[in-house]
Order: sequence, then structure tokens, then C-alpha cells
Amino acid sequence: MIIAEPYRIKVVEPIKMTTKEYRKKVLEEAGYNLFLIKAEDVYIDLLTDSGTNAMSNYQWAGIMIGDESYAGCRNFFSLKETIKELFGFEYFLPTHQGRPAENILFMLTVKKGDYVPNNMHFDSTRAHVIDKGGIPVDLVIDDAYDMEKEHPFKGNMDTEKLEDFIKKVGRERIPLIMLTLTNNTGGGQPVSLSNIKEVKRIAEKYGIPLFFDAARFAENAFFIKEREEGYRDKSIKEIVLEMMSYADGFTMSCKKDGLVNIGGILAMRDRDLFERAKQLLILMEGFPTYGGLAGRDLEAISIGLREVIDEDYLRWRIYQVRYLGEKLKKAGIPICLPIGGHAVYVDIKRLLPHIPQSQFPDNSFATALYLEAGIRSAPLGSTAFSEKDKDTGKVRYPRLELVRLTIPRRVYTNSHMDYVAWAVEEIYRKRDKIKGLRIVYEPEIMRHFSARFEPLE
Repeated sequence: MIIAEPYRIKVVEPIKMTTKEYRKKVLEEAGYNLFLIKAEDVYIDLLTDSGTNAMSNYQWAGIMIGDESYAGCRNFFSLKETIKELFGFEYFLPTHQGRPAENILFMLTVKKGDYVPNNMHFDSTRAHVIDKGGIPVDLVIDDAYDMEKEHPFKGNMDTEKLEDFIKKVGRERIPLIMLTLTNNTGGGQPVSLSNIKEVKRIAEKYGIPLFFDAARFAENAFFIKEREEGYRDKSIKEIVLEMMSYADGFTMSCKKDGLVNIGGILAMRDRDLFERAKQLLILMEGFPTYGGLAGRDLEAISIGLREVIDEDYLRWRIYQVRYLGEKLKKAGIPICLPIGGHAVYVDIKRLLPHIPQSQFPDNSFATALYLEAGIRSAPLGSTAFSEKDKDTGKVRYPRLELVRLTIPRRVYTNSHMDYVAWAVEEIYRKRDKIKGLRIVYEPEIMRHFSARFEPLE
């Protein structure tokens, strides 16, 4: 069976074509950091799926009915109805993206010396925990670190490790438990409902709130429907509602499965926590009924959250990611298996074994891919997740060394994916010639966003 796009293209955006010589100059000026490259100098942009979505005609129509009243705009109540219906949450705050939702949540819950267990923290979540004096702890199952293992739910938290950890450090030092759905750091891998239930059981046993990072909740629900026993005949909407029934709250960057270009949500069941969060939102984002967004953006989010649970859309979305992943797999490119929900992750440890993590092999691959073909990708290994101990100066490197080929929603065709596959194969063929990088500037927080590098001779 051939799966085709469940939409027609109504507007096109021309893409600037560049030469290899031009891209070499661009890399040098950007300090070999793909975040610092102008978007117009990128042919296919696979840096992120955050805010890079194409909105539907219904979303654009919704923008035209934006109510820009300062307080109580009608679009807020449209979003409130959607969140209640899809997620079952009464209390929520809109934010301008996912990070302020995380920031407010952790400001209210995490104090110095606290631990926050997660299956795997992504970069901003980790940074916010550390910024509040907390310690992020990754407790994903061991199979998540085996890139070749075809485990259906490699995003699952290891519940034995979780309970042992709670006993070890004490419940009073754990303000909340988080689950990232899907697990972005570990290959876009889903979390099963059975695992969510077990994590919730442990959380309730010790009186610890359970929060989700729900940026890709719909993709996670699709994998549950596809892979978990007892859910094949359930609708995505039913699965989402059941998933969320086990959460005490969630943060969400709506720039992913909200199918919009800006926006976020912080939701919770605790009325007292909600009231305190509302005061911080007023200080940092704006009035609680707009939260740093225009009314038109709230309407687009409300429509996008309803569109994203459409099974025809999700089937195509997951299929397109698999289309690219299967082409790379067939060509012998080492990737994370099974293929994830929003991206294909190249396993750089296997692809560039001659480059040590101290020389940022993930960024070496990513910059080589840009130079070769004008494709921007996301280095998610030593570039993003290595940490220097402040006392000893010793660097801790992540267990996974990945480059994420992140596919924006409803943006590219499979012809673009064919080109990406060709380009990655070209880099793979020349892999022995790729050299490492040296860092010449780095900030203390979220280093990979603004660090600068230079090639090693």
C-alpha cells in the first residue's frame, strides 16, 4: 500500500540554492555552529520540528478571528475548551513557548539539591532544573542505549530504578517526576501506557506529582495505538485522554504537536499550584488569558491540537519519517532503531568511530552534511549534552552520540527526503575523511545554541 500526503499544497515558498564554496564560507563565518547560520542559506532545514510546521487553511482562517483584547479574549476560551476536551485539564496557562512553562513549573517546585527523575531530559528541561539548583536524573530503560535493538517502547522509564532512586535519596528531595513523550534525547522513542501507569503507581505510592513533557503527545499516542496490546481499536483521542488521566500536570511546547509556529502550555490539577503559577506568569509572560501570545495564536493552537490527533495526518507523519529512515537503513547508515516519531537519529559513534567525543563528532557530521548538501541538522551528542564538573573540571560525555534529522510537519515532500538520503550516503562514503572540531567559545548554559568551533587539522 502506498501512503500519500493527506493534504494539497496551496502556497509554495521558493528555496535559495547555494554552492559548496558558498556554504564553506557560511560555516566559517558561523563558527561551525549550524544554529548561527541564516535560514535563507539552508536548502533543507532539519534542525528542529519546533515551530517549523506548516499551518492549515483552518488555522490561517482562525488567525483572522483573533481577539486581541488584553483580558478575557474569546480565543483563550476556545483553547480552554480544547484542553478540557482533549486532555481533561481544568487549570492551564498559555505561554509563548514550552520553555517558560518549564521555567515557571520548576521555579515553584525545585529547590537547591532536589532531584528530578525523568526518562530522559531534553536540553531545555535539563537546563531549567540545573538553573534552579536541582539535579536532573535520567532513568530510561537500558535498551534505550542500544541503538540497534528494536524495542517498541524505548522511551519507557525503568520503574525499578525509579523506586530504588526514591528510596535512596528520599521522597522529600524529589518534588516531581517527569516523563518526556516521546523521548527526544533518546531517538524520538515512545512511552507505553503500561509504563505510564506503573510510573503513576509509584508516584502515588510516595506522594510525588507526575508531570509530562507533552510536546509530542499525539505521536506518542499513535505509537501506542500501533504497538501496544489492547489499543489498536482505540481512537487517538481516546488514547490521549487516557495518557493524560495519569498526569498531575504537563508542560507543552505547542510548536511541535500543536502544529503552530509559537506557543506553549502549562497545565495542572492542583488549584493552589495553579494560582501561584498564574502570579509568575503575570510577571514574566503577561495576563493569564493570553500568556505572551496574541489572541490569533491562541486560536491557531486550539485548531492545531484538534488537527494533530487526526489519524490520517499522523499516519502520514510517521510514515514520512520512516520513509527517510528506511532509505538510510537500507544504505547501511547506522541509525537509531526503531525509527522514531519526529526524526531519524544517526548513530555517530558507529558512523565516526575515529573521532573521540572530546572532538564533537556529532557536530563534525552535521557540518559536513551542510557543506555537502546545504542540509541543516541537530547535533545531539557531545555538543549538546557533555558537561564539565565545576569542581574538578572533568568533562562527562553522554552515552549517546546522535545527529537528529528532524522533519518539520507538513513542510517537505518525499522528494526532499530522497535528497537527504542521498546526501547522508555521500557523507557516509567519505566518513574516514571527516575530522573533529575544537571549541573556541562556549557559554555556561545551552552551549550548543551559541558556541563556536573550528576544524582540527
